Amino acid sequence: MNGICKVIDRSFVPAVSLVPASIPLPGLTARLDKLVYHHGGKSLPEDKPHAFVYFVTIRNGSDRSVTLLGRKWVLQHPDGSQVVIEGDKIVGETPRLAPGEQFSYNSYHVTGGDARASGSFHGVDEFGNKIHVGLPTFEMCLPES
Repeated sequence: MNGICKVIDRSFVPAVSLVPASIPLPGLTARLDKLVYHHGGKSLPEDKPHAFVYFVTIRNGSDRSVTLLGRKWVLQHPDGSQVVIEGDKIVGETPRLAPGEQFSYNSYHVTGGDARASGSFHGVDEFGNKIHVGLPTFEMCLPES
């Protein structure tokens, strides 16, 4: 981890829900399984040559089925700027998870330098209640040269 990543404000704690008017569902969890760094290449923009590929698993340990409808990410940079990424579906899917089931996927964020990622996934339970689950914040730090 380089010096820039060390100065990210560790007091930054997003609201549990990055999606308004939803409730956390006890037993619904999300975890970062793996984070892989990739630099450069023609597929990445010149101002954002760093890609962080993340692998996430969402597990339904609740007592009801849920359907995940979308996600929201907030990327915070050391200078205090933020980028908000949100949208419908999760990698093109709206997974339905019965109790005990899980959904794993991978995607990526591109950045010009170190950043901290906070994410949440939202959906509905089998009774139509709006629910969400937060993913613990993780740092995307450029490897030292």
